[in-house]
Amino acid sequence: MSAVDEVVPALHLPRFTSLGTARTSASVAPRASAAIASRQQWERRFRTRLRVTDSTIVLLSCVLASVLSLLATSPQVLATDPWVLLRVPLSTAIVWAIALGLLNTREPAIMGSGATEYTRVLHATGLAFGALAIVYVAFEWQGIRTQLFFALPAGALALLVSRWVARRWLVAQRALGRYSSRTVVVGTRDDVEYAIRTLGDEGRLGYNVVGTVVLDDQIGSLSVGTESYPVVSGDDAAPRAAAELNADTIMVAGQPAGDPTYIKRLAWELEGTAAELVLSSRIADVAGPRMSLRPVEGMPLIHVRIPTFEGGAYLIKRALDVVASAAFLLLFSPFMALIALAIKIDDPGPVFFQQERVGRDGRTFKMVKFRSMRINAEAELAKLLEANEGAGPLFKMKDDPRVTRIGRILRKYSLDEVPQFFNVLRGDMSVVGPRPPLPAEVTAYNGTVFRRLYIKPGITGPWQVGGRSDLSWEESVRLDLRYVENWSVLSDIVLMWRTAKVMIKPEGAY
Repeated sequence: MSAVDEVVPALHLPRFTSLGTARTSASVAPRASAAIASRQQWERRFRTRLRVTDSTIVLLSCVLASVLSLLATSPQVLATDPWVLLRVPLSTAIVWAIALGLLNTREPAIMGSGATEYTRVLHATGLAFGALAIVYVAFEWQGIRTQLFFALPAGALALLVSRWVARRWLVAQRALGRYSSRTVVVGTRDDVEYAIRTLGDEGRLGYNVVGTVVLDDQIGSLSVGTESYPVVSGDDAAPRAAAELNADTIMVAGQPAGDPTYIKRLAWELEGTAAELVLSSRIADVAGPRMSLRPVEGMPLIHVRIPTFEGGAYLIKRALDVVASAAFLLLFSPFMALIALAIKIDDPGPVFFQQERVGRDGRTFKMVKFRSMRINAEAELAKLLEANEGAGPLFKMKDDPRVTRIGRILRKYSLDEVPQFFNVLRGDMSVVGPRPPLPAEVTAYNGTVFRRLYIKPGITGPWQVGGRSDLSWEESVRLDLRYVENWSVLSDIVLMWRTAKVMIKPEGAY
């Protein structure tokens, strides 16, 4: 033993074993639990699938572009630089693959998330080709043009399609209880119930709730909808729940009153027991994409950017509306003629139905639809109010006697709303937006719900793909408000695509 060893005794550090308690022992780094190992294993498998698929698409796109370049390249160029057909596709593929990795396009946090994943793939593709174009121009190299005109669009499209296919596969696996995080939700009873309802009971969003920790109530189990979840109680309930229920994720939906250090201590307690600590906040319902975290002198600050409802982004949205609606009306015009004929044969009267709706900033307009009810349907409404099945101020009936035979088909597949594309061209509506309300509905709005009127109403929106008439009034408002404050061009395109799928396989439409 050296002199130093004699003077300085062995160092023993406190190791936390439960919230607020500690014991003195040799400091040993926590080892990963079986739940963490299982999660890391399926994450690696899925990342490997994505990596192989991405690399194959990137390489094939670049090689095919090189083949096209070969057909267009003169023999003189090949004679002076015979390696150009090999150098260009390889360098493009390598840079492209590196960019996909550097921008975390296969990060576990965005697996199956849809728009976020697609955005990162497009950003990585743009970054790779932008860097390549600068280098090739700076050194006056040849051969990048074909890659830009063919490999870029074809490869980007193929990557998005492959990610969509992978996402569909992942969602199907999660519905079977695989490839999802076993989650324990912590918080007050109200916060826990809200979080579970938002996550759903099938694990499709990546979180399979297996238990709860209710901080303000002593109960043995918690029922949300048709599902019942075990409740773990006690001072160290969260880490015990993770160990007992083999959970790899702890979601904190609320914390004890007067305990500002609870989350920090909980994170320490979960070391080696759970892989992830997720903080859920209801502010993310409307401000999620506008939130960012920035540490200032060791203090993490959550920034929420104030939304704006004017500017260049809305001009782009308007341009997308005009192009999409004009293209749809042009392609769908023969079917519109057939629908009009079917309406006339089924119930004599006008083909179109016009109804006053409230648009942006409270301005009213005449919304056009294919007529799906009898001519005197409005006069019969008062007799049916007692049978209303709609949520909030909405009137809905699954078996509305006023609907015609052809009208039931039109409503089921949302074909009655096709003429609203004329409203989009006129500027009254957008292709994607909140549901256009009736004036009577608006009179029942409170100050919060009025925010739905900050942008133009849409033919489709989050309510259209999220359950339609099956949604509660509160859920419909929450979806609309989230869209109003956080929309983007990419999210609009995603909602259009999802609407097309809902029309083919309708749910909640009546």
